[in-house]
Amino acid sequence: MDLTQSGPIALAEYRLRWLDRRQQVLAQNIANADTPGYRPRDLTPFAELLARHGAASGAPPLAVTDPRHLRGKDDGAGGRWRTKEDRRVVERLPNGNAVALDEQALRVADTDAAHALAMNLHRRYLTLFRTALGRLS
Repeated sequence: MDLTQSGPIALAEYRLRWLDRRQQVLAQNIANADTPGYRPRDLTPFAELLARHGAASGAPPLAVTDPRHLRGKDDGAGGRWRTKEDRRVVERLPNGNAVALDEQALRVADTDAAHALAMNLHRRYLTLFRTALGRLS
């Protein structure tokens, strides 16, 4: 039985992949802060994603484990993390751009903090398993 393919370790890895993709989307928003007509995008919140895919029970959705498996077109994550236009946009510049740099910076900081937490949890679970197996390093 491979303990890294189920339970908390798999969930932490799934969260890390989602956070990585979100950081890419937020960086794209910031890079287009001066692009006329650009609308910021974001990913579906992680909790919604888990609820939708039934992973709240601890089982993340299927992953591509073989290069011959089909992949989604958008992100290489099996099409699970779709970006969408951010509907919470309140104001726009006269050129139609709706990116608020302060808001995007806060989201980047939140994503970074969530990434640090997920990494810490992942490391602790692996340390727990190593200790249980008698391997301390």
